Amino acid sequence: MTRLAIEYKAVNLSQGFPNESPPWVVKLALVHGVLLGRPYEDKGGDSEGSTIEERLQSSLSNMISLDGNNSDGSATSAAGGDQLNQYSPPCGRLDLRSSIANYYQRFYNYGDVGAEDITVTLGATEALASALRTIGRPGDKCVIFEPFHELYPSQCQLFYLEPVYVTLRPEPNENADEIGTNWTYDQKELEEALSDAKILVLNTPHNPTGKVFSKSELANIVALCLKFDVYLVTDEIYEHMCYNDHVHICIPHEFPQIKHRTLICNSIGKSASATGWRLGWCVHPPHLRNTYRGIHDQLAVMSPHPMQYAALSYLTLSNEYFSDLSCKYHRRVSKLEVALKAAGFRVISPQGAYYLFVNYTSVPGLAGMTSEQAAMHLLKNIGVACVPGDNFYGTKHPTTRNQYLRFAACRSDDDLDEAIQLLKMKL
Repeated sequence: MTRLAIEYKAVNLSQGFPNESPPWVVKLALVHGVLLGRPYEDKGGDSEGSTIEERLQSSLSNMISLDGNNSDGSATSAAGGDQLNQYSPPCGRLDLRSSIANYYQRFYNYGDVGAEDITVTLGATEALASALRTIGRPGDKCVIFEPFHELYPSQCQLFYLEPVYVTLRPEPNENADEIGTNWTYDQKELEEALSDAKILVLNTPHNPTGKVFSKSELANIVALCLKFDVYLVTDEIYEHMCYNDHVHICIPHEFPQIKHRTLICNSIGKSASATGWRLGWCVHPPHLRNTYRGIHDQLAVMSPHPMQYAALSYLTLSNEYFSDLSCKYHRRVSKLEVALKAAGFRVISPQGAYYLFVNYTSVPGLAGMTSEQAAMHLLKNIGVACVPGDNFYGTKHPTTRNQYLRFAACRSDDDLDEAIQLLKMKL
């Protein structure tokens, strides 16, 4: 849809990537790492009162003015050799893995993870692929909540795993005209699916519904995984986008009984607005470490070394940055939600992430269309790109078929305002 949005000059609310830059200090660290070729030696005491951003900028200015040479004319990387433009250890820089471990202590008080429990990956996508290949064998069943991110069943197919779907549905509502306030699953359906499965993939906060799985739901999921010896693979890339009273729960900390069967996949892509950097990680149990790293080595070798170095700056951003991130996306999601409801869409308010998965069947201008037809109508005639809801389902059940569209609220305020105005004027 992004390609079509460009072709039709539509506002792109389809693909889930921001069009705003990563934090300035993180970009400075990347540029400095590439140009210098080795880690920046921060001598903060030499510039009393200056910030790390100012010291990095000063160092870069000096380097550029000398055409990449030191004051004595030697290459900037000569003293320590160029490290950051070369291979890193396949599992990732030790300082980065240690920083990720500190990150879990900082945000979740989860101190039972160390550098050797972490592998740096080529984004969360490769983290998940390596996890599935580590655990699964051809013919094994992998349970996936639907609607889902399309990569989950695709990766299952790549490794000859059999995807089994458990459907999230709007909770029942006494008013038939209302869609409900939450997405729920049937516990018996989940138990049946897990009874002969090897893996459960859990994405929370959830794409595309915005559901944040509650502590009681996670307790049920953990109990069933333990009952049937199922590995739990989590995708947590939207962890810092939880709204109102909803919070993200670190499963191996909250439920230590399943730590040995849990693999956490994560990345900086969404939270740092750096989806193109392909910098992720997996937290894995010790008994899977060697297998996981061996598979990762063959699939990707390593995540780009300069991005690994720059990610150190991301992981040490202030708490204010992460709280502001949640506020920013909550405001954008809410703004788009109001506009979609005004246009006739039925919306369950997202609890997290930055998507709205909305029922379009009550919108007069879209009634009777398939989800693909509705999305193409919005693209060509309204000027707003979204994704057909049927793309997110594997079962194609009548209750979910041709019902939904997904809009991404991660774009700039200017883009959202333009899309809202187009919906108001043309739909």
